[in-house]
Amino acid sequence: MTSSLTPNGNRAGLSTKVLTAFGCVYFFWGSTFVAIRFGVEVLPPFVLGAVRYGASGVLMLLFCKVRGISLRLSSREAWLQAVIGVLMLSGGNVGLMYAERTLSSGLSSLIIAVIPLYVALFEAVAPRGEGLRARGWVGIATGFGGLLVLLWPGLRESLHGDRTQMIGGAFALGCALSWTAGTIVARRFKMPVSPFASAGWQMLIAGVFNCAVMLVLGDWSRGRWGVQAGASVLYLVTFGSLVGYTAYIYLLEHVPVAKVSTYAYINPIVAVVLGAIFLHERMVGIEYVGMAAILVAVWLVTSSKLKSGAPTAEIECTATEEIA
Repeated sequence: MTSSLTPNGNRAGLSTKVLTAFGCVYFFWGSTFVAIRFGVEVLPPFVLGAVRYGASGVLMLLFCKVRGISLRLSSREAWLQAVIGVLMLSGGNVGLMYAERTLSSGLSSLIIAVIPLYVALFEAVAPRGEGLRARGWVGIATGFGGLLVLLWPGLRESLHGDRTQMIGGAFALGCALSWTAGTIVARRFKMPVSPFASAGWQMLIAGVFNCAVMLVLGDWSRGRWGVQAGASVLYLVTFGSLVGYTAYIYLLEHVPVAKVSTYAYINPIVAVVLGAIFLHERMVGIEYVGMAAILVAVWLVTSSKLKSGAPTAEIECTATEEIA
C-alpha cells in the first residue's frame, strides 16, 4: 500500500510546485511592468537598468556557484552572451523603460506582447526558417491589426500636435524588435551552458553595458533615490529577475513548452489589471479591442504548429530572461 501511494504523493507534490511556479511567472512577470512604471518616475532608464541587471547578474552567478553550476565560457560563448544580453536586456528592457515614461504600463505590456508574433514571422520568412501553418498566419495578421488599433489613439493625438504617446509607442516597438533579435540569436546559436549561468552572464553583461551608457549620459546625477526607487529596484531584482526566472526554468524542465508559453498572453492581462489598481490607468474603448486582438493572436501563434511539427512556442521560449 505504501508503494502505491508514493507515486500519487509525488505527483501531488509536483503539481503543487508546478502551480506555484506558474503563479510566480504569471503574476511577477506581469507585475514588473507596474514596478518599472514606478521606477522610471524617479530614475532614468539606464540607471534603473544598470542597478537591476548588475545586481541580478551577480546574485544569479553566486547562486550558480553555490549550486556547483559551471560558469566557464569559451570566447565564442562569451561574445554570444554579450550580444544576447545587450539586445534583450539593454535594447529590449531599457527600451521598455523609456516607453513607460510616456505610456501606461498596461499599454506597454500589450505592445510588448507581440514579440512571439515577430519571432514567428521572422522564422517563417528567414532562410532555413520554419514555416507557419495557416492558423499561425491568421494569428500574425490578427496581432498586427490589433497593434494598429492600440496605436491608433496615439497616432490621432500626434496629428493634433501631441506626440508623447507615439514616441512611447515607437520605443516599445523598437525594444520589441531588439528583444526579438536577441531571441533569434539565442535560438540559432545554442550553447552548452546551464540556463541559470547563461542568464547570470547576460544580466551581468547588460548591467555593465547599461552602467557605461549611464555614465556617458550623466544619468546617475538625475536619479532621485528614495523609498520609491529602492522599492522598484528591489522588486525587479527579487521577483522579476530571480524568483520569476527560477520559476520559469523549473516549468521548462517539468511542463511542455507550449503550456509554459501561456505567460505571453497572461502577463499583459496581469499588467493591465495591476496598472488599473495601483496606477489608476484606464484604456479607451478602442484599446480594449486591440488588447483582445493581440491576446487572441498570441494564443493562435503560440498554440499553432510549425510545418516541422514543433510547437511555435518553442521559438520564444528559447530566450533566457523575461522582457520585463
